[in-house]
Amino acid sequence: MAVIVYIDADACPVKDETYKVAARYGLVTWVVSNSFIQIPKSEVIKRMIVDAGPDVADDWIADQVEPADVVVTNDIPLAGRVLAKGAHAVAPNGKPFTSDSIGAALAQRALMEHIRSTGEITGGPPPFSAASRSQFLQTLDQTITRALRSQR
Repeated sequence: MAVIVYIDADACPVKDETYKVAARYGLVTWVVSNSFIQIPKSEVIKRMIVDAGPDVADDWIADQVEPADVVVTNDIPLAGRVLAKGAHAVAPNGKPFTSDSIGAALAQRALMEHIRSTGEITGGPPPFSAASRSQFLQTLDQTITRALRSQR
């Protein structure tokens, strides 16, 4: 089976970069969102618009993903589901989710949700930067290379 790239697209700042890297390898790329998102005209870039609602796009991706596929997401629970199926997950800032790091990431997310639920203002993520974009491109390329090698 061929490696497929999935983009959790609703708030993804690196869709264009993902298209370019995936195209270099000739990989089908699914752009998954719960609203219309313009995509380039391409035989290998496909759009899936799912119903609105929490985790509907995540559920669709998790149901479709196969071992060695690559998912671009900032959603930590989705990354955990993807890794559990033997696939790869990369955050838009270029940080790869791994089986070694996902437990701590899930725990940190739960802790921050608890702190926010008490009314504490925690701030948001750092601004997306050119360095983040560059790191993403490098990590995505490395991840796709690893995924393709695992299929040989």
